[in-house]
Amino acid sequence: MHAPRRGSLAFLPRGRASRWVGRVRYWPEVEEGPRVLAFAGFKAGMTYALAIDNRHGSLTYGREIVIPLTVLEAPPVLACAIRAYTKNYEGLQSFTEAWMEKPPKDFERIISIPEKFSTEDELKKIESNLEKIADLRLVMATQPRLAKRRKKEPDLLEVKIGGGSIKDRFEYAKKTLGREVKLTDFVKEGQAVDVIGITKGKGIQGPVKRWGIRRKLHKSRKTVREVGTIGAWTPHYVMYSVPRAGQMGFHQRTEYNKLVMKVGTNGGEVTPKGGFLRYGEINSDYVALKGSVPGPANRLVVLRLAVRPPPEAKAPVPRLEYISVASHQGD
Repeated sequence: MHAPRRGSLAFLPRGRASRWVGRVRYWPEVEEGPRVLAFAGFKAGMTYALAIDNRHGSLTYGREIVIPLTVLEAPPVLACAIRAYTKNYEGLQSFTEAWMEKPPKDFERIISIPEKFSTEDELKKIESNLEKIADLRLVMATQPRLAKRRKKEPDLLEVKIGGGSIKDRFEYAKKTLGREVKLTDFVKEGQAVDVIGITKGKGIQGPVKRWGIRRKLHKSRKTVREVGTIGAWTPHYVMYSVPRAGQMGFHQRTEYNKLVMKVGTNGGEVTPKGGFLRYGEINSDYVALKGSVPGPANRLVVLRLAVRPPPEAKAPVPRLEYISVASHQGD
């Protein structure tokens, strides 16, 4: 007997993420620059907008359509360190790093800051070895206090500097060190970005909920909410594709080519009456993305420049006529 398999293998791995913040494993190649290739924001919630469809060939071209929006609050991030990498036969290897002279007091919550360190000496060390440097990155820290979140500890994110030569990137990094990088320095309306986030955790679940398999008959041997067989005698192991119980949710996932519909500095433009559920009001810069974003409210989401932008990303952004600010609290 044959039957379609239960549960898509496209969503593997289903292991628990190691950190609350998604890790960027691949960086795009950009021509213009130098510039940062990623940013971070707190997921506030979803709303909808009315816009005029400008996609040629669409059945609703020229008409008013409803677009779902995910709103992220993205206050400026602080460039707190420059990290230089060299390259050997094993790949990238850390060479040195130069930290800002007076890190914020909140850094004491997450890392131990040495009492004595010389920023100038480390910058000179990088500058004198630029011919060896293969990659330059900025260690950027979020500022949840600007978003008026209950969380006070900053999250650290290592962001690659793209575009231009190594010398140009170093000059950009040196100029940015210790300063804030704003959302408008990273992305503009109409661009496509990739979203890297950690999905909502659901703990350990059985194969029925985790994989969607069918329950066996109520008189089945031993178990009902389990697969009929976990495999043949040969090979002598259980294959990865067999539905088994385990971690569900809290996975790192990447969604490609999310269209940036709106970037603004006044959160009142998109905050519903009474604030977003389980988040509240937006108090700083924000970005509205088309569609959904993985993870619950309040979770930090990493935005990266699209590594494979679609051709239609060059088309003008649909003209937003109205963004809903109706109350999400219910009656």
